[in-house]
Amino acid sequence: MQPTQKLKLEELGRIDVQTFKEIKKIPLIVVLDDVRSMHNVGAVFRTSDAFIIEKIILCGITPKPPHREIHKAALGATESVDWVYEESIETTLQNLTKENYQILGIEQTTNSVSLENFEIKKSEKYALVLGNEVDGLSEIALPLYDTFLEIPQMGTKHSLNVSVCGGIVIWEFFKNLVQN
Repeated sequence: MQPTQKLKLEELGRIDVQTFKEIKKIPLIVVLDDVRSMHNVGAVFRTSDAFIIEKIILCGITPKPPHREIHKAALGATESVDWVYEESIETTLQNLTKENYQILGIEQTTNSVSLENFEIKKSEKYALVLGNEVDGLSEIALPLYDTFLEIPQMGTKHSLNVSVCGGIVIWEFFKNLVQN
């Protein structure tokens, strides 16, 4: 048996940006609602590239590319992943509802469903909304959500960094929409 070696970049079989733009995406849009950290924005772009989501919608105070601090975490994913900026989270969610997306807020609420108990259907389109690092989802838009999802946590802290939370939830949708 040969010793384990790390793969070189050229051995990973990565696609180029043009090919990424042309391949079929999973029926998932990620919405960032007043996310203030450029590092979180960049990390969500990078995760969204890895799991071939449709697009990202940046709302409110969420910083927009191009920016050096976003690029540091995104590593070029702002070029591959489609994105738009919309000022109003309410208008964004209303438009996504009209386009038949199921609107899912990632938030701990009195009506949250634990992520592992939510049935992800290949026949549906989803919009996952991640909120501000301190305040969470915008209070004014809460009535516009179909469901609130939360990630079960057992430690002393009951919150996760926005980009970590996004990574967990995006992966859960990817594996259910593509791999199963």
